[in-house]
Amino acid sequence: MSYQTLLILLFVVLIGWYLSFSASRLDRLHHRVETSWATLDSLLQQRAALAHDIVSESNLDPATAYLISSSAAIARNANIVERSAAESVLSESLKLVQGAAIDHSLELPGDLLVELSDITSKVKIAINIHLEAVNATRNVRAKPLIRLFRLAGKAPLPVRYAFEDDVL
Repeated sequence: MSYQTLLILLFVVLIGWYLSFSASRLDRLHHRVETSWATLDSLLQQRAALAHDIVSESNLDPATAYLISSSAAIARNANIVERSAAESVLSESLKLVQGAAIDHSLELPGDLLVELSDITSKVKIAINIHLEAVNATRNVRAKPLIRLFRLAGKAPLPVRYAFEDDVL
């Protein structure tokens, strides 16, 4: 075997290793997006359930109680296309509750207020983690070699949802 053939073989092996490494990394990033979304979805479901608890245990006026209760129910049952708008409405409704509780115009058990604050901070953290995973995956998928060799396979491009930009 000549020196030139050996160099070509070494180059092909290195390219193969790099492509394999990149595909594995991309797979891990897609998995990270899926797990971060599952965590975020779970927290959003908990937040919607907490909204129902707030309605049942507070002295909200009927219109506000209906707004919060219906927005929580819509957010829990919304499909992925409608989810963003439903979560945004629920976020705005819960901001009203937090503001009223701070102004003391709403009688809300202290444990529910603490739980609402906790779940809100957990949702913020989960959104940041999810957005970081989505951005990292999109950055890797944008590389020319990844696109040229179609290393993403048939995995869908991760998306950002509008409610993730809401300040809860």
